[in-house]
Amino acid sequence: MKKIIVNSSKLKQALKIVEKVAPTNSTVLVSGESGTGKELIVREIHKKSKRAKNPFVPINCGAIPKDLIESELFGHEKGAFTHAIRARPGKFELANGGTIFLDEIGELDIYLQVKLLRVIQEKEFERIGSTKTSKVDIRIIAATNKDLEEEVKKGQFREDLYYRLNVVNIVIPPLRERKEDILPLAKYFLKIFCIQNKRQILRLSKNVEDILLNYTWPGNVRELENLMERVSILCETNEVTIDDLPPKILKSLPNYKPEKRTTTHLHPKENFIYPNLKELQEKNMSLKEFLEDIENKLLIEALEKSGGIKNKAAKLLGIKRTTLIEKLKKKGLN
Repeated sequence: MKKIIVNSSKLKQALKIVEKVAPTNSTVLVSGESGTGKELIVREIHKKSKRAKNPFVPINCGAIPKDLIESELFGHEKGAFTHAIRARPGKFELANGGTIFLDEIGELDIYLQVKLLRVIQEKEFERIGSTKTSKVDIRIIAATNKDLEEEVKKGQFREDLYYRLNVVNIVIPPLRERKEDILPLAKYFLKIFCIQNKRQILRLSKNVEDILLNYTWPGNVRELENLMERVSILCETNEVTIDDLPPKILKSLPNYKPEKRTTTHLHPKENFIYPNLKELQEKNMSLKEFLEDIENKLLIEALEKSGGIKNKAAKLLGIKRTTLIEKLKKKGLN
């Protein structure tokens, strides 16, 4: 289960509000960009409320077609419309005694906003196709990535509903404004995915840490989580380097210089004995034959020292695991 990682003062301030509002029955509006972790905050409110043992029912108002959302929220009776072959309770009934979470509330149709306003005010509604009024005891928490005040000005959101929802407003800052949380979150997600993928816990190189701290994170925490899942699968060594980052992030760097896993020396190393042309001629060897011979020797030695574990052998040789496998296959050594 995901947990809230917090080091930034802005998020700490938001969590202080959570602590104060959670024990009450007040309606809460959680605002913030997509991917900032609004649902995690909402679940924290429910967990710390007096309704914690009762249902928590989330519904994404922007993910359900407009012709189905009313039925999803309020339920319907048998025969209320085509394909309504049986009566079905809506989310408000299912959340009775607990909390209903209306995500992307800014996408809700104006017509349904009127019905929602009634539920908030009167705690009652009717199923589609029914004249019977149902009473519910629920707490409503909504979330939005839109500026609802601006939507009210445009006539896209009811002003009275906005003020009913916005009793307590908790604003979740974007990740780019929470730099203190970036690396703890990255390491947390990376550890989780490494465990899931049954591999050694990876570490982040210093260069990668610097990049993560300076990237703008348009997708916020969700983008960071997805990135850590990606590198936990594709990273071929025990350290995440710049080469493991996707092009989107690399292209965002103003002065990006590729991080090299190995160092290429243009001049011979001191105290290393290199063969000369005379020796090659005496052994009747071409340059190609010599290079293949020394490469085969080093490949075999690396495999022996690593106990046949290709990841370790590749690291000893300073090459990628895929490159090692390709060479072994080509030479018939695998």
